[in-house]
Amino acid sequence: MTEHSTQITEDPHDAGRPDRNLALELVRVTEAAALAAARWVGMGEKESADQAAVDAMRLVLDTVRMDGVVVIGEGEKDEAPMLYNGEQIGDGSPPEVDIAVDPLEGTRLTALGLPSALAVIAMSERGTMFNPGPIVYMEKMAGSEEIADLLDLDRPLRETLKLVAKRKSCDIRDVMVVMLDRERHEDAVKEIRETGARIRFITDGDVSAALLAVTERTPVDLLWGIGGTPEGVISAAAIKCIGGQIVGRLWPRNDEERRAAIDAGYDLDEVLDRDRLVAGNDVFFAATGVTDGDVLEGVRYEGNRGATTESLVMRSRSGTVRRVQARHDRAKLREITGERYG
Repeated sequence: MTEHSTQITEDPHDAGRPDRNLALELVRVTEAAALAAARWVGMGEKESADQAAVDAMRLVLDTVRMDGVVVIGEGEKDEAPMLYNGEQIGDGSPPEVDIAVDPLEGTRLTALGLPSALAVIAMSERGTMFNPGPIVYMEKMAGSEEIADLLDLDRPLRETLKLVAKRKSCDIRDVMVVMLDRERHEDAVKEIRETGARIRFITDGDVSAALLAVTERTPVDLLWGIGGTPEGVISAAAIKCIGGQIVGRLWPRNDEERRAAIDAGYDLDEVLDRDRLVAGNDVFFAATGVTDGDVLEGVRYEGNRGATTESLVMRSRSGTVRRVQARHDRAKLREITGERYG
């Protein structure tokens, strides 16, 4: 993962603009969620792991100086008592921002002790995040800056793979596509393999996969597949910070969902790129590893007192990408939060 830092000058008179200090505040949020969820790694209880992450994330979010509204959250208010869509979070002071959260991306990964579970949050100016409404899934494709202009959902996938190989001056057999292992991808899997390209299947976690696809010098060249629309919005926030492109199109699961989307005014033919999914000019993204993966190391415990975390935090306005390694005193955390950090 590329790491760099660019110094910027804030306008002290612009109280409505997100301050760069929010970046480290958001890391505190994802660290808390990751530390709480990690106590459930390998325990076979994905709901408990998710609830621990939600509780911890919500606890820390209350302390952040912002007037936030959850656009992408845990669901509607009647389904999610905390971090529900539309919930007001933060201490109520400026700036006014949209928030997208996935307290535990990879609940099943965590429950089974599998790689690449993350705690994730993204933020942008108020009114700039795409609200997926009733549409749970979207077809999406993501890649690095090198191939960003080649991403096209209307072109046959085999042709795009050939263009990617040509752009990268490599044999098509060297091209790797990361995608969710789902029955709905059966035709695409056959098409990819017939071209000679390779596939890395994942069981869950396509935010992590999108980060892998857009980062230079990784084994993955392209993300493709039908996955969660909320994850598409969160991925777009990260990609606006780190570089690259994502394109997506809403994918109704049935006629009822299609009708609901049309009635709500959604254009199901529209191709949504990163600037449509997250239109803000000042976007923040933070993620902390829960289990070890290609992008981040998971939570590690050091005896009864210590724990370590690894996080990524990014900001689009400055182009800053930081990798944050932290050591946490578990005893002190328990004094503040009870046993949730264990």
